[in-house]
Amino acid sequence: MAAVNRYWVVSLPVQTAAASLWSRLQDAVSKHSFDTPLYRFNTPDLRVGTLDSLLSLSDDLVKSNSFIEGVSHKIRRQIEELERVSGVYGGALTVDGVPVDSFLTRFVWDEARYPTMSPLKEIVDSIHSQVVKIEDDLKVRVAEYNNVRSQLNTINRKQSGSIAVRDLSGLVKPEDIITSEHLVTLLAVVPKYSQKDWLSSYETLTTYVVPRSSKKLHEDNEYALYTVTLFGRVADNFKTSARERGFQIRDFEYSPEAQQSRQQELEKLVQDQENMKSSLLQWCCFSYGEVFSSWMHFCAVRVFAESILRYGLPPSFLSVVLAPPVKSEKKVCSILEQMCSTTNSIFWKSTDEVNVPGIGGEAEAYPYVSFTINII
Repeated sequence: MAAVNRYWVVSLPVQTAAASLWSRLQDAVSKHSFDTPLYRFNTPDLRVGTLDSLLSLSDDLVKSNSFIEGVSHKIRRQIEELERVSGVYGGALTVDGVPVDSFLTRFVWDEARYPTMSPLKEIVDSIHSQVVKIEDDLKVRVAEYNNVRSQLNTINRKQSGSIAVRDLSGLVKPEDIITSEHLVTLLAVVPKYSQKDWLSSYETLTTYVVPRSSKKLHEDNEYALYTVTLFGRVADNFKTSARERGFQIRDFEYSPEAQQSRQQELEKLVQDQENMKSSLLQWCCFSYGEVFSSWMHFCAVRVFAESILRYGLPPSFLSVVLAPPVKSEKKVCSILEQMCSTTNSIFWKSTDEVNVPGIGGEAEAYPYVSFTINII
């Protein structure tokens, strides 16, 4: 399973200048948690709207974020599965030609795609609907691919299963079958431990069985396949008697045309599966970039909206991305808390033991806005 890279997206209230807060944060992280990568997260100036609209939107943001994140991970897992099946690994995924991690740490808002003057709800709805469309497309494409795989697996099982159930056309040659006006050749599936019983009894299972006509064609771990030649008019009697002795008579009609048709069908399915696998993999790699880009824009909206609700107006906050190692998470939380001293944020400070985002605490447990992004 692919490793998970965990990032925190955090916004801190700004009292004087964002540049000053950024410098102080850099110095503090460098001094006390030097192994924690730290980046600016470029959140644009978006339309605030009314407080009621922000509160209403905030309720939807967490749910929509979980959905978008889930689609991102679903596509990523599909890519891993396709790479595993094909044995070909395409390397690190990219978003607009940029490695996924770099796209997050160097995020730039796409003004052409999401105009900042649009209402926040309109931007959120646009992002959500785009991801819904991609997920619907994924379901259709995966279903088509799995349908071909299922057909191919069914054929392969018939060709590789036990003699009792597999397709017998590849085991029987034209010279093994006698078909005339009076004579027919039947195929008997005999348990391996019953072969002596078969050879000693098949001539007496009914009348008009050709003596010494039984020939073994194939054997697997459970059964052996024998031919037997007899008069056609007693074939039904023979089948009944054979079944009573534990021998299975398989219905079989030798047809070179049918065998060739089955082979052509198999070759077509194999080719269809390879083409669809390649096409689905390409689509998934592209769509993963689309969904991830949408997700990061959604995160920018979420940072903006929650920062306004947390710190008040006018918008004055610094948003950053951190990637603290597990052993440094509590230390980083402490550093972030020390950076929050405004009237609007001090209310959220907790005297309890520091919780870590994504481990047990929610963003509301901190004096700063914080949520976790897991990239697999």
